[in-house]
Amino acid sequence: MIRIGPITGAGSLTQAMATAASGMSTQGVRMRIATENITNAESTAATPGGDPYQRRFMTFDQRIDRATGAQLLRSGRISGDPSAFRTEYDPSHPAADERGYVKMPNISPLIEQADLREAQLSYEASIAVMQQARSLYSKTLDILKG
Repeated sequence: MIRIGPITGAGSLTQAMATAASGMSTQGVRMRIATENITNAESTAATPGGDPYQRRFMTFDQRIDRATGAQLLRSGRISGDPSAFRTEYDPSHPAADERGYVKMPNISPLIEQADLREAQLSYEASIAVMQQARSLYSKTLDILKG
């Protein structure tokens, strides 16, 4: 009788899949934040002199999964960008202050689009890793069956 021990590398494949899944989840959050920023790039305050939408960004956090030993990427804090708001002179705007200036969000759509594209590419790379690990795992099982 031949006994087959644990699949060599199966743990590595499980770790790769866990890492890729965490990357997909984190980049999904990053894409949502960039999309919200782009959507609100022209959102002003509801009251005269009030603050408009404040750009948001997230930090990244890395953890080790105790069950698999995989390195996981997680979204960290989501914070408001402390940079100054832009101002535009528009005395007829409902949110204009006493001098006629309207505070505009501290968002650059070009930077947000670049961040969104980078998150999309990272998400796609994680999908490719997941597919490759799944394929290798499937081939390993086929070898053991046959």
